[in-house]
Amino acid sequence: MSARWQPCAVRSPLAALLAALRISRRDALRSRGRSALIVAMVGLPVLVITATLIVTETADITPREGLTAQIGAADLRIWTLGGQRFPARDAGGEIYWTAAPSSSAEIVSLLGHGARVIPANDGSVDFRGEDGYDHVAAHELDLRDPLTAGMYRLLRGRLPAAPGEIAVTPGTEERGAPLGTTPAVGPKKTPKRVVGVVEHPHQTRSAEIVGLPGTLPFDGQDGQGTGWLADTSQPITREDTRRLNAAGLGVRAPVVPEGSDGDDCCWIVSSYDVDELVAIGLAVVMSVLEVVLLAGPAFAVGLRRRRRELALIVAQGGTPGHLRMIVFADGVVLGGGAALLGLILGVGLGALAALLEAGRLIGGLGPLDIPWYPILAVTLLGAVSGITAAVVPTVQAARQDVAAVLGGRRSQARDRVGRPALGLVLLVVGAAAAVFAIRFHPVWVFAAAVLAQLGVVALAPALVRIAAGLAARLPLPVRLAARDASRHRGRTASAVAAVMTAAAAFTAAAVMTNSNFAVSRDSFQAALPEGVVRISGPDRDDARWTGVKTVAERMFPGAPLIEAAEPLDITGTSIELAPLHFSDGGPYAGRSYSGGLPVGGRQLLELVQGRRDPAAAAALDAGKAVAFDPRLVRGGRMRLHVTTFTSDEYEVPDDLTVPAVVAEAADPQYAVGVLPASALHAIGLRTKAHTLYVDPAGDRLDREREGKLERELAAAVGGSVDVFVQGGLGQGVLPQLALILAAASVLVLGGTFAATGLAAADLRPDLATMAAVGAPPGTRRLVVAGQAGFIAGLGALVGASVGIATGIAAIWPVLGQARNAGGPMTSAGLPPFPSGAPTIEIPWLFLVALVVGLPMLAALVAGAFTRTGVTLTRRVT
Repeated sequence: MSARWQPCAVRSPLAALLAALRISRRDALRSRGRSALIVAMVGLPVLVITATLIVTETADITPREGLTAQIGAADLRIWTLGGQRFPARDAGGEIYWTAAPSSSAEIVSLLGHGARVIPANDGSVDFRGEDGYDHVAAHELDLRDPLTAGMYRLLRGRLPAAPGEIAVTPGTEERGAPLGTTPAVGPKKTPKRVVGVVEHPHQTRSAEIVGLPGTLPFDGQDGQGTGWLADTSQPITREDTRRLNAAGLGVRAPVVPEGSDGDDCCWIVSSYDVDELVAIGLAVVMSVLEVVLLAGPAFAVGLRRRRRELALIVAQGGTPGHLRMIVFADGVVLGGGAALLGLILGVGLGALAALLEAGRLIGGLGPLDIPWYPILAVTLLGAVSGITAAVVPTVQAARQDVAAVLGGRRSQARDRVGRPALGLVLLVVGAAAAVFAIRFHPVWVFAAAVLAQLGVVALAPALVRIAAGLAARLPLPVRLAARDASRHRGRTASAVAAVMTAAAAFTAAAVMTNSNFAVSRDSFQAALPEGVVRISGPDRDDARWTGVKTVAERMFPGAPLIEAAEPLDITGTSIELAPLHFSDGGPYAGRSYSGGLPVGGRQLLELVQGRRDPAAAAALDAGKAVAFDPRLVRGGRMRLHVTTFTSDEYEVPDDLTVPAVVAEAADPQYAVGVLPASALHAIGLRTKAHTLYVDPAGDRLDREREGKLERELAAAVGGSVDVFVQGGLGQGVLPQLALILAAASVLVLGGTFAATGLAAADLRPDLATMAAVGAPPGTRRLVVAGQAGFIAGLGALVGASVGIATGIAAIWPVLGQARNAGGPMTSAGLPPFPSGAPTIEIPWLFLVALVVGLPMLAALVAGAFTRTGVTLTRRVT
């Protein structure tokens, strides 16, 4: 036989890899359901993160990208720098003071022959519209001029063409100046008709008014002041910008001055932050771990379905290395393909969102900007996650019993000898590291918790075997589900570990959130009931105070207005009086409240106390302070602490104690005490009578209405009026816990249903056997439901236990940093351990929903959607 007809004994590694990739591609197309599951697990996070990065980067408007919105189609924008005179240097080098250019003719002379300028002034105005007074940015600009092209786009109506006309942005329209109305603008309340609605290209939620030059009475030059848009005959150079700056003018032009790093040419690197880098690394590790654990069962099931095909390859001369290459190629094809698909779809969706002006939902978008480096890093991370998920099946592929597979038998799952020991070691080391990390930043506690979590993941097969053994006395369907889960521990353990990881992370977050709220709740103390409004007049002018009361009566119809007083020092400076604890001599221990103690009479006492108390009212009339905490009164007197926000210096008497009695408040968290004006006068302090307290009952003021009240009062009295609304604890922690539970549900149920679907496919021979021996459809449903309940229940229970420990450990650094800030170090140069235990409050309702509710829901859904019709096949044993 000639040499050219002899078979080639050795194939190149590249040829073997290409063959493995072709086999994996064929198998992926043949098992479309399993392939789609893996692609979704790997590609969906890549898609979402990629689209988010594009939208975020596009919404970040750099100075160069926002230049058109500032200068329009002009060559540059010029504005005065605010001073009437600025220093200059004559030919002899002497410094003299000269006036800055302030007219269009002077600007044209500076720009040279052929230049054209139009006014472009910025400021702010008050206006009274349909919803009362408001304050918005204002611009004097002729939007009909071609030089303004690109600065605003017309949405409705037309552009202003006369002095009495203005255009408004949608933000101003929402504040009470819609199209067609005539709001009163400026301090003289000049009527201006709204003829158009315009929109800023990058700030779609801004509140602005645009009028013709010289028509808006600015409240003050709040922005860049007087300015111009200029069109020049020659391009603007750096020398031109320096010359204009030397003349006392600011310049905005598409020119980077010398000595500048530019607007967007360079990356600006922040200071090196180890804690932040560790946090980013932990997020990456947890993301990869979760994807690997979720996709691992799908690769494991794919390996079992192809075990005969792989056994035939070995029988025909294939080596274990060839089997590993074929199974590993599954990860390359599916993981890499999913990441690439996520990249393509993410870029497409992100770009489409920018083109469709989705920025209206977030306040504005700029030109399409794709951050390729972060996106490629995310894509690579997704591909690595998918490939890593195929590592364990790759190792298992080379260990299968070829004779058993070709003989139609199943090989029994075996736990590796060193895996439980390795898991225990990682768990113990991680727990010890978490205890040690308590003295540092919480991120180090989470880093140690990740190490312990890896130990629990390594222990997952042993935990599955133990849990299956405990199910021996449960009903038959549950026993069958547990036995199948234990028999396929490679698939089940990965799914259980995925659920454990998610449950641990979200439980730790819930414990920290609930405990932090408990600390805030226990330390919260308010001087007034929640929602009470305090209005302080600008001075002691009775006529202006009457205007304040008139506005308050209109804003709070039917609510009683309680006139009270504001404490002053000897010189008449406004002060706040807070009680002092007799126990430690400091301000009210650990309590945080604003506004100081209220000063007034019986009506105010009843409002603060929350009930009628004749004895306390009589003591107040007698000149005694009423306190609602026994620790504030000793020997019948209360000590006061003085603070001021209007002056650094104040004069008060040496003795700041007043007679006091102790009473009981309806809600002690919203009542500290009430001071009578006579008690302050007795120790030498003064009071200002113009203070008003209003309890709007169920009609609480939000931020928007509070601002509106301030503007209405300021307009009524011609000056600022202080408005304070007593806040509270809000809705509590339930909304945050609900969001955490919703996020946990997505991962727990998603991982459970994915693993259950794969298990149900594997269970078809067993379900066929059950049908052959007469098992009703309900029993078969219960077996699949038991699989889902077993995976979700075991994973949630173990994960919640680990999460509770992690959350408790992470509370300590927060408390320790507050206590040991600037404190002494240990002999080893380390911060000491916190000396006391923090407030820890376990969210039991959250844990019940996670550990009991989610597994029951998973079981019900899996059982409800299980197909009971089976095709009888030979059962493989």
